[in-house]
Amino acid sequence: MPLTTRKSLQMIALATALGGSAAYAPSAFAVDIDKQIKDIESHPASGPNGEKATLASDLKLSAEEIEKIKAKHAKAAIVMHYTASDWAKAQMAGQKKALEELGVEIVATTDAGYRAEQQVSDIESVMALKPDVMITVPAEQSATAAAYKKAAAAGIKIIFLDQTGAGMKAGKDYVSLVSSDNRGMGKVAALLMAKALDGKGEIGLIPHASDLFATKERVVGFKEAIKDYPDIKVVQETGVGGPDFSSESERVASAMLTAHPNLNGIWAVWDVPTEGVLSAARAAGASKNLVITTCDLGVNISIDMAKKGYVKGTGSQRPYGAGYAEGILAGYALLGKDAPPYVVLPALAVTRDNLIEAWPQSNGDQAPTILTDAMN
Repeated sequence: MPLTTRKSLQMIALATALGGSAAYAPSAFAVDIDKQIKDIESHPASGPNGEKATLASDLKLSAEEIEKIKAKHAKAAIVMHYTASDWAKAQMAGQKKALEELGVEIVATTDAGYRAEQQVSDIESVMALKPDVMITVPAEQSATAAAYKKAAAAGIKIIFLDQTGAGMKAGKDYVSLVSSDNRGMGKVAALLMAKALDGKGEIGLIPHASDLFATKERVVGFKEAIKDYPDIKVVQETGVGGPDFSSESERVASAMLTAHPNLNGIWAVWDVPTEGVLSAARAAGASKNLVITTCDLGVNISIDMAKKGYVKGTGSQRPYGAGYAEGILAGYALLGKDAPPYVVLPALAVTRDNLIEAWPQSNGDQAPTILTDAMN
């Protein structure tokens, strides 16, 4: 196997994420929480249909297989639900890296702006280019399913991220589904919340108002973990549907802070909605004791964490590694090699203590200067 491919596969292997107890949480149960987080990272949840989780680090292509793929001069299309987040950019960077190593040409990259009708149009446009492989995130499962099935019937090999088209079957309609352990990420965010609050307080939740498997799993995981702390009460839960997740979350968080003056914490479903929560907290002059946790690891929430602001931790994805795994699975499809139906990357617990170390584990490159400067 070429050195670059071996190194990239190593990037998506399991890694120690927490690096010690967080300095902001003088909790009597801190050690126990750290152990729980490490267990979550080591045991990812099953897929949407109960599929056994296969770690992305277990995917393998030999040097001979890679040369066979290169000889095919294959084409791929990347059909995204949206591309505006740091998560999406890291995801696509991983996809492009793997496809480049396999000699696969990317003939289209689309952004549906989180609109199912636009994604259906994107799929139809991409089909005209006759790609061999499509790597894609459905904006919505049911409304896009017919378009995906049409693409599969035309012989395009589909690798899904986070969820599939409704009613589609692995090995028949698509190659594989890649996802982070989103339930584990939600649990990690809840445990970091409990740790920062020393096990007591009133909190609000801002989930994703969607049937997206990945984000539904996050709120399920959060609730499963937080219920073990009876002195932490969820006093409000209001979802956001987008597409302007930051502004919508800002409005929801502002209303929460007004309705619940004793609110101690807010969890939001990923980093972009969390940016809106941060704006609301700052505008309201919320106490610096307000605890925010989330999922994913974008620049803006990381800067707040680095500056010892409201964000105390996140249960992050590893989007670069996920994207790279999707590219490797494209290679499986081109070879006709059996692929696991559900491929997972473990949750990554991030606090200020391990922020700079965790950044490349999540995003595939070194932490940006603006973030390292904020740590000082």
